[in-house]
Formats: sequence, C-alpha cells, structure tokens
Amino acid sequence: MDAYYNNPHEFNAPTRHQPVPASGSKLTTVFNKYKGLISFLCDPDGDEITVDGTIKLCGDLVVDPEDVVLLAVAFELKSPGIGRWTKQGWTEGWKALGVDSIPAMRAILPQLRAKLSNDPTYFRKVYNHTFNFAIDTAQAFWALLLPHGLKGSALSHIKDESSDGDVSMEYEEGWKPEYVEWWFDFLSEKGVKGVSKDTWVMFLDFLRSIDSKFSNYNLEGRIWFYLWES
Repeated sequence: MDAYYNNPHEFNAPTRHQPVPASGSKLTTVFNKYKGLISFLCDPDGDEITVDGTIKLCGDLVVDPEDVVLLAVAFELKSPGIGRWTKQGWTEGWKALGVDSIPAMRAILPQLRAKLSNDPTYFRKVYNHTFNFAIDTAQAFWALLLPHGLKGSALSHIKDESSDGDVSMEYEEGWKPEYVEWWFDFLSEKGVKGVSKDTWVMFLDFLRSIDSKFSNYNLEGRIWFYLWES
C-alpha cells in the first residue's frame, strides 16, 4: 500500500511486453522441412538447403524465386550460393531479424524489399554480397538490383566535391533508369558476361557518382578502364 502511494505512476503504467526472441529450435524445425529434398542431389543428413528446398520455401513464402528481395535474404542469412542456405546462416540470420516461422518470414519480406530500395548503405551490403553469385552472370543480377535501387533512394546521385571540398547545393540529376539498358547493350556488344570483383564494386560507385550527362566522366581510374583490362 505504501509503495502505491509513494509511486502511483508505476502501478498505473501499462504493462510493456518485451518482444520474444526468435526460437532456435523453431528455426531448426523449419530448416529441416526444406533440407535434403531430392536425396540424389543432396545429403538428407546434411546441414544445407539446396535449390529444390529453396523452390519449396519460395512457394510457402509466396515469393517468386527471382524476386530481388531474396538477394536481401541471401545477405542476411549469408547464403554461400544461389538457392543455398547453411543451417548456421539460416539460424543466425533469421534470429537477427527476429523471426522463426514461415508467416513471420513472409511478413518481413516487404520490409527488406523497401530497405533495399531506399537505404544506400544496405543496398551496397546486399550488392557486394551478391557478387558471390554474379561472377559469371553479372548482367542477370544487375537486372534485378539496379532497377530496384533506382526506384527509391538507394542509388541516389552523389555529387562530386569541388577543389575546395565544397559540395554544390544545386540539384544535379544522376543515373537514369534507361541507362541500365545502355549498359547492358554495351556489355552485349563487348561480349561481357562475367566480371571481376573490382569491376562489380566500382560500377556501383560509378553509377552513383556520374551525372546524367556524363559530363563529370573521367576515363582515368574509372570503371571502363578496369573493364577493358578484364
């Protein structure tokens, strides 16, 4: 009684429920549902979900296997290859996202999709991780990532600094969506399919720094030089 009169607000305050951490055992149960499908392609006793399990997973998540959001999931779960998920990456990744069931995984996909479109730092992390899949098929993954990043602010234009270190406040338009097709036409003309990691990483910097008229383009030290070399 004395405690109530000494601090009535503590008793009147609504109860705050702490979010329940994702369950490792639940995640293991979900993982086991998708691992080892088609025994002649993978080890049913192994600790990896492969392509067939991933296709089943996509069906349960109601997501197209070619949806760009799966590249964000691949980054979060540290996927070692296309359609592959290790038990450790699966468990640690989903736990970090705070989900441990198919409905919860399905619900978080729109958040990851939006973050990938609007957060430049997150886009870069997903983009860099995607190189592990894009070594021989760069254009296919650029076709997923670049249009999505251009829809939001993930690929917003970064203005060059002047010689005195100041950044102009004047609006300057950057890379346009139609330039993606120009880039693909250029790659096809040169017969380029796979790219080096340097080219993959530096192209993102080039895309964000070039203005819409390519007036600030400088061959020396730019992506094109490395492309010729590769």
